[in-house]
Amino acid sequence: MKKIIITIVIAVISFSGFAQDHDHKGHSMTNKETTEGKKKSLSPHTSAMAMIGDAHVHIDYSSPRVRDRVIFGGLVGYDRVWQAGAHMATWIETNKDLVFDGKTLPAGKYAFFTIPGRETWKVMFNSNWDQHGKDEYDEKNDVLVLNVKPEQSQEIQEELEYKVDKIGGNKGMISLGWEKVKISLPFEVSP
Repeated sequence: MKKIIITIVIAVISFSGFAQDHDHKGHSMTNKETTEGKKKSLSPHTSAMAMIGDAHVHIDYSSPRVRDRVIFGGLVGYDRVWQAGAHMATWIETNKDLVFDGKTLPAGKYAFFTIPGRETWKVMFNSNWDQHGKDEYDEKNDVLVLNVKPEQSQEIQEELEYKVDKIGGNKGMISLGWEKVKISLPFEVSP
């Protein structure tokens, strides 16, 4: 009887040690991961949002890093559709109509795509907001298309960053900055 109890105790202790070396999904983890937590994503999920007048503007995206790479004209080719982030397509949601350069973006949720160029960027708000990367992009679903002149910087912006800033009253600015490039999209909340 003693042998059976000792065997059970050893089995329980062994199983407990095994379980501690696995995460809640059953994947084994390295000692570094168990002591420091899970490995950080190279393109962490984040968001930017603000109230501009009566409009709540929310942008959801994954933020890749430069990591000593050439981004525009390299990793992100010129004159090609880019999901303006990593992984899933970046999306933007607004509860009020927004007016960009005299063109109205109706209240709703949209995928945010760009076509970076050396002199001009094309920006597209696409009705198919829930898609992986640019794989399902179809220009027939574009609700609003804008042309924007990029700003160049001497400083490196390591992580892709979106901002939604209030300029005053019902006016705001959406900006995207990464590597040495920034684009800005001024808008007004429709009355």
